[in-house]
Amino acid sequence: MDQEIESIERNETWELTDLPNGSKKIGVKWIYKTKYNENGKKEKHKARLVAKGYSQQHGIDYNEVFAPVARWDTIRSILALAASKGWNVYQLDVKSAFLHGELMEDVYVEQRIGYQKEGNSKVYKLRKALYGLKQAP
Repeated sequence: MDQEIESIERNETWELTDLPNGSKKIGVKWIYKTKYNENGKKEKHKARLVAKGYSQQHGIDYNEVFAPVARWDTIRSILALAASKGWNVYQLDVKSAFLHGELMEDVYVEQRIGYQKEGNSKVYKLRKALYGLKQAP
């Protein structure tokens, strides 16, 4: 859990602030997962802090949800071009790519118990998306 909080803070995902009048905060919770290697042996335990996005209301807490994905005909065209030219094709995955984008709306989340700073009255204003938000599909 400490590593997850450190990662969020290193990514400058949020800033501690007072909750503005008329704004609401979204809850957060921990999701736990056990990672296994190819032999089925436990490799590590992982904790992820996620927003309770199911409490968000369309038109109030967010306006649009969009996940940029390449269309299949575009991918096929690029692969055909590469094959005809004899080019090498590589694939990559940007780890947690959508968590690096700036949020368009003001989103506030509660401080998690055990990781509170400056008491319970403060909240985090998100600069970037957290897993679980409607804005982070």
